[in-house]
Amino acid sequence: MRAPRFWWQPSPSLEANLLRPVGLIYGSVTANRMKRRGEQVELPVICIGNFTAGGAGKTPTALAVATILDGAGENPVFLSRGYGGRLAGPIRVQPQHGVTDIGDEPVLLSRAARTIVSRSRPAGARLAYEIGATVVIMDDGLQNPSLIKDCAIAVVDGATGIGNGLPLPAGPLRAPMAAQWPMVDAVLVIGDGEPGQRIVREADEHGKRVFTASLKPTPEAAEALKGRRVMAFAGIGRPEKFFDTLHACGAIVDVTHAFPDHHSFKPEEVAALRQEAESLALLPVTTEKDLVRIANAAEVWPALMALPVRLRIENETGLRNLLMRRINERRLRVV
Repeated sequence: MRAPRFWWQPSPSLEANLLRPVGLIYGSVTANRMKRRGEQVELPVICIGNFTAGGAGKTPTALAVATILDGAGENPVFLSRGYGGRLAGPIRVQPQHGVTDIGDEPVLLSRAARTIVSRSRPAGARLAYEIGATVVIMDDGLQNPSLIKDCAIAVVDGATGIGNGLPLPAGPLRAPMAAQWPMVDAVLVIGDGEPGQRIVREADEHGKRVFTASLKPTPEAAEALKGRRVMAFAGIGRPEKFFDTLHACGAIVDVTHAFPDHHSFKPEEVAALRQEAESLALLPVTTEKDLVRIANAAEVWPALMALPVRLRIENETGLRNLLMRRINERRLRVV
């Protein structure tokens, strides 16, 4: 789905207020579900989630956390629900698995570390234990109570924060903030903006650790785009973030196309995009996540470029210390 603009206004609009009663019901149901006690599995569980629907940077954060844990001597395994895929799991992602099998995020995650897809989070965590993992990194699932989490990090887009602060469908929240704050150990704010700063202040009031970060394109990709006229398209939570990143690289963004989050590109859509780019002599650029949803892109559209971005975390040492402390506390409890 494509998030409506009124979600991201600082205060509820007329549309949001009309939907507020439905949001109260949805938020209440989710809040009650979050209170259920989850299953304790053999491994420490690190959850990377967010307060809202839509993209905030969970996948880059999960990748960064895996790098941190790998550097600390751990053997992390990603655990994903596999949104958009047909396989329920639990299965370990293999090279032959595509987006239609497991969804786009597991395809990206599996390029960095072993990845398990399972709609049952406990079953997926048990499989991670069986294949020799020392820690599970759960991509999304902050509001899912099926697993006991040893450390939960909420990722927040600094430019949008929690929008108008209302639960779905009146706003972007997956549950009321009063129900979500007790479930998180830390907040990671990606990018600048007053909405993100408001969350920082709330996190301080609730005694939660706060970390900040930024998403940056790789230097090689940024240099390749400087001065180039491009056609950009993206089917992510906030496509405009991607377009802004291209501008920051020095690219001349002549044409943009925004698609709904997790958009499944049809062959005729890809053909139309290619025809437009070629007719205007523009370099076609999309996100890494979108590229994996375009089957055989290198064969059907060799000129198409994906912009690789990486998360740069301020006070990465502090985040590493928090993660390792929670992991070690869990192991001491088991002993």
